Amino acid sequence: MTTEEILYKLTSAVGPSGAEENVIAAISEILGDEYEFTSDSFGNLFCTVGEGYHIMLDAHTDEIGMVVKSITEDGFIKIDKCGGPDNRMLLASEVSIWGKEEVKGVISTLPPHLQKDDDKKAPDFDEVAIDVGMTKEEAEKLISLGDRVTFRRNFSKLLNNQLSASVLDDRSGVAALILALKQIQNPPCKVTAMFSAQEEVGIRGAKVGAYGKNVDEVIAVDVSFGYTPMCKKTDCGELGKGPMIGVSAILDRDITDRLFEVAKDCDIPYQTEVMGGGRTGTNADVISLTESGIKTALVSIPEKYMHSPIEVVDIKDVENTAKLLSQYVIKRAGEVNA
Repeated sequence: MTTEEILYKLTSAVGPSGAEENVIAAISEILGDEYEFTSDSFGNLFCTVGEGYHIMLDAHTDEIGMVVKSITEDGFIKIDKCGGPDNRMLLASEVSIWGKEEVKGVISTLPPHLQKDDDKKAPDFDEVAIDVGMTKEEAEKLISLGDRVTFRRNFSKLLNNQLSASVLDDRSGVAALILALKQIQNPPCKVTAMFSAQEEVGIRGAKVGAYGKNVDEVIAVDVSFGYTPMCKKTDCGELGKGPMIGVSAILDRDITDRLFEVAKDCDIPYQTEVMGGGRTGTNADVISLTESGIKTALVSIPEKYMHSPIEVVDIKDVENTAKLLSQYVIKRAGEVNA
């Protein structure tokens, strides 16, 4: 499969936080029978190859979404958030409710002709409802409280190797791990790809996923901010210019420096992402605190329009992230085995 085909399959799978089983199935299908998988009670999926010094690569499988809270007497579906969707994206969005079958709907909005000044702010979740064109009795036959809701699936190929989809956070990271595993043939060390659950609702899967695995070091892979005219360049990477290697007080400096060296030695384009404070907002924050502490680094894929239905990445950045990971593993294994 090409990288584009992998991303299409991953972004087509529905996987809001706590309901990632479709994504897990897609990952297993893409990697195929030559790989063995294990899972835990939290919904994390693990794929391990090789023996010896243990390097873990992590990317989360879940996506932002919503959850059905109630059905009104006139058949509208009230919702709450599941993760952190941008409230500004709600009004007039096309969505799918994943009940007994997929139920398509639109989030209701007030025509501009009827709006007052107060109506022009981003709505709270308790102010919106999904219109599915049904009566309450009809809706209750297909929809139950607690059913997950997602924005309409989309996958659009853009110019210059860029593509748009609603869930590239973090399916692009998942794709990078899949590609990296395929590039590491008979690794001279132990490599575990952790496809972790429930990142969008509090970095939950990663809190337990690395526990008890005797991991020596971890590289977490997520997305980070890609530059657009509304952003400060100092806060962003640029699409097409390679993976963003994280620098932070909580990230292991030795692994980070090695990542820079590998990128230079292998002519992999890269960018430096400096993060102040004591957190990165990724799984790296909690993995580094697992057990007595695990050395952890962070590599991010630049992405425009994060947590919206039109996220955009560059395919080459995904591929270069995979190359950086695989080449790092090969070089690091050579060092520890020397």
